[in-house]
Amino acid sequence: MPFGEAQVKYYCVVEVETTDPSWVPAYVQNVTKLVEQRGGRYLTRTSRLEKIEGERALPQILVILEWPSKESAVTFYQSEEYRPYRASRIAGAKNEFLLAAGEDIARVAHIAD
Repeated sequence: MPFGEAQVKYYCVVEVETTDPSWVPAYVQNVTKLVEQRGGRYLTRTSRLEKIEGERALPQILVILEWPSKESAVTFYQSEEYRPYRASRIAGAKNEFLLAAGEDIARVAHIAD
């Protein structure tokens, strides 16, 4: 990273619709620890959602994770420790799993550090 350039945080935005809840307890207990051990931080994991605008159906569960870098998020997602939990989530739910840079492409808004 060049001198004076701040490292951009990354965010995982995950929408989950559980189809088989049997995977959830082990996933929550173990993956929460794995995320935190690898520098991630949960900003929300909730089913309390309200639609303000738009046509899409609300997800059953919304999760937003903050990562110190893209590399830390990708390393976690691809890790051997996470692999069995990722497989159980994919098998037991319909998911959208997105990775977003913590930036304003218009360069107008201040993005929190």
